[in-house]
Amino acid sequence: MKLTVLIAMLSAALAFTAQTASAAANDNTTLVVVNGVALPQIYANFVRQGRANRGGPPETLTDEAIRDAVIAAELMAQEAVRKGLHTGPTLLAAIEFQKKELLSKALIEDFVRANPISEDLVKAEYENAKTVAGTTEYRPRHILVASEKEAKDVIARLTTGKKAKFEDLAKKHSSDTSADNGGDLGWVLPANLVPEFAAVLVKMKKGEITRKPVQTKFGWHVIRMDDSRKLDFPEYDKLKNRIASQMQQLQLRKYVQELRAGARIE
Repeated sequence: MKLTVLIAMLSAALAFTAQTASAAANDNTTLVVVNGVALPQIYANFVRQGRANRGGPPETLTDEAIRDAVIAAELMAQEAVRKGLHTGPTLLAAIEFQKKELLSKALIEDFVRANPISEDLVKAEYENAKTVAGTTEYRPRHILVASEKEAKDVIARLTTGKKAKFEDLAKKHSSDTSADNGGDLGWVLPANLVPEFAAVLVKMKKGEITRKPVQTKFGWHVIRMDDSRKLDFPEYDKLKNRIASQMQQLQLRKYVQELRAGARIE
């Protein structure tokens, strides 16, 4: 199974807590008997959890609606077996693959329980992110072209003679996705920009246009610094859950990479 598939399962695994899993595992009382087959209460738990995760309306989460869904599934399953559909190769393959997905989710849940992210680690990561973000955010525009000569020509048209409008040149010449917006990149943090671009931007004054092209891995940039403002970094309590989730994902990604590194894949 691909790493991205396993990572995508993480949020569901985190939501399905150890207490929920334990309660479900111990709930083997009979919910209903259908054509002599006793169906345990845990089946209702599975249906309820699935519908709740999908945001089902309240009327689909009542005890009666859940019971009816379990009965319907059993009736259709029995009829499918009666018709011999359970021996089809595609269905058997799908069942086997679903089993692997469920086992993968179980492994993720086990990993998360065994490797909790401590509050101290989350706080340390928050402080690091706050430091990296800095105290100021910027609103630049840029025109991205393929060569230094093109960039110099753009700068000349912006700064000499009958000066062209930056937004117009961006729409006409820039190869960046921001071209349609006149090169506007919105409010950004230097830490989220490529280093060469950020190093120039933080030294610019409001309304200033770069006098020399700025080269990055994307090409040659002509930059205008439209505005700057003090960064209002979110409080710890507003970010702690997101940070913990991201740290858990990184931990899980490393674990899966280790599994892959130790496997024989042909």
